[in-house]
Amino acid sequence: MTEGPLLWYLNRSTGFVILALFTITTALGVLSLGSRAGKRMPSFVTQSLHRNIALLSMALLIAHAVTAVVDTFVDIRWWQAIIPWWGSTYMPLWLGLGTLGLDLFVIVAVTSLLRARMNHTLWRSIHYLAYVGWAVSVVHGIGIGTDIKAATPWAYAIVGTSVAVVLAAAVVRLGRAATSRVAEVRP
Repeated sequence: MTEGPLLWYLNRSTGFVILALFTITTALGVLSLGSRAGKRMPSFVTQSLHRNIALLSMALLIAHAVTAVVDTFVDIRWWQAIIPWWGSTYMPLWLGLGTLGLDLFVIVAVTSLLRARMNHTLWRSIHYLAYVGWAVSVVHGIGIGTDIKAATPWAYAIVGTSVAVVLAAAVVRLGRAATSRVAEVRP
């Protein structure tokens, strides 16, 4: 175990990079729903990009959790990084939300690896947990993030932009769905 600013900086920076990457992954997932990524880019491209960025995000998420546990400045035990709200003394609500987000992303990743062996409807239902994981993780970052608490403008900009990107993707997706329904109804 070690103390010092290096692990704190690593934990903090991976948190922001993870937010950006999971935001891109979530937006790509929203936009590629229904296997219609758009007219400008084939769906296999967006699906591959979605999958690869999600994989990178998962690796950084594990690094984020490990640095939080290994850094002794704050007492976070290894099981608190896996089991939400179990015995946490350091900011239990916010840490628990981060743990819940990690657990949801792990469930989504594992079931995605098993997708070919699963019922598609079940896989898709589980995959929707990624949206919950993203939202919970954003709230975790807002509640526990030292840069947010310090009202650092760039931290607000990253979080605000992330939320705006996912909301914009949802609006585009809903617009596409509405347009498709209108086109189907027309003779």
